[in-house]
Amino acid sequence: MKHPLPVHPEHLCVLRLSALGDVCNLVPTVRALQRQWPGVRITWIIGKGEHSLLAGLSGVEFVVYDKASGLAGMRAIWRQLRGTRFDALLHMQQAVRASLLSLGLKARVRIGYDKARAKDKQHWFVQRHLAPHPRAHVLDSFMDFARLLGVEDTSLSWDLPIPEAAVAEARHLTGEAPYLLVSPCSSARLRNFRNWSAEGFAAVIEHAWRQYGLKTVLTGSHTPQEREMAERIRQLCQDEVVIDAIGATSLKGLLALIDRARVVIAPDSGPVHMANALDTPVVGLFATTNPERAGPYQWRDSVVNRYPDAVRTYLHKDPETLEWGQRVRHPDAMSLIRAEDVILRLDALLSEPKE
Repeated sequence: MKHPLPVHPEHLCVLRLSALGDVCNLVPTVRALQRQWPGVRITWIIGKGEHSLLAGLSGVEFVVYDKASGLAGMRAIWRQLRGTRFDALLHMQQAVRASLLSLGLKARVRIGYDKARAKDKQHWFVQRHLAPHPRAHVLDSFMDFARLLGVEDTSLSWDLPIPEAAVAEARHLTGEAPYLLVSPCSSARLRNFRNWSAEGFAAVIEHAWRQYGLKTVLTGSHTPQEREMAERIRQLCQDEVVIDAIGATSLKGLLALIDRARVVIAPDSGPVHMANALDTPVVGLFATTNPERAGPYQWRDSVVNRYPDAVRTYLHKDPETLEWGQRVRHPDAMSLIRAEDVILRLDALLSEPKE
C-alpha cells in the first residue's frame, strides 16, 4: 500500500543542500507550493554557501547544514528538528550525505525520485516516488515534486531577494554604466572540464567593447585557478576594458551584479542559473554537459551548444543513444566552442535592450 500524500499540507520539508545552480532551479517549485497552499510552512535544509545566496527568500525557514561538520552537523539538525513532524519530506538531493541526513528527520511521507532518476540508492530512503519523466531538465525534475502533491499552477517565479547592501556592493565596482558580466570558471572539481579558454573570452570581451562600448566585469571566487584565468584574460585585453571583481563580492553582491548586467556569459555553473532566475539574458557555454538537461532554463535558445559535437568527437557515440545526463569528461571538449559562436549569441541578445 502506498503511503498517502497530504491533501492540505501545513508543514513541508525540502531537502536540497547544493549546488548554487540547482538551488536556483528549485525556487520555482517552492513558489508553486506557496501558491497552491498560501501560508504553508516550508523548512528548507540547505548548504552553507547556498544559504548565503538565498537568505531572505520569502516564506521559507532555512536550516543550514555545513558539509564540513559531517555527522556532528547532522546530529545538530536532528536535535533542532526533533519536535517537528513534517507532512512530507521532499528529498531532492541524490547523494548519500543527504540520504543519511534524512534518516533523522520525522515525516509522514518521504518523497524521492523515480528509480530511473534516483542516484546513490536514493530510492531506498523514500516511500513515494515521482512519476517517470524521461529526459527532464533539472528544473522540471524539481517541479515534479509539486506535481505529485497535486499542484497545477507550475508557472515559473523566483523573486530572489537582493538587499540594498548588495546593490551598493555592485555599484561600487561598476558605477552606473552598463556592462557585460563574464564568470569564466565553473567550480574546481575532479575531471570537471567545463571551462572555456582565456583567448576565447578575451575575443568576446574585446568585441563587446569595440561594438557596444561595454566594459566587462569578471566575477568568480578567489581560488588560484580563477585568479590565474582572470590574469590571463586581462593580459589579452586592453586595460580599460576589464573590471576585475574576482573574489571581490559576496554571493548577494554577485546576484546584484548579474541583475544589473546587460548580458552574462559563463560555462555550466551557478551564474548562468542565477542570471536565468533574475531574467538577465545569458549565453551559456556548454560542451561537456547537456544544456537540454542543465542549461539556463529560460535562455536555452541562447546557449552555445557543442555537447552533441563533443559526444561524437570524444565518446564516438550518437547523442540520442546516451544515458540522459551523461557528461563528456575530456579536457579538450570546450575547445569545440568558437569565439564567433559566442559573439553571434551575444549580438542577438544585445539587439534587444534590457528592460
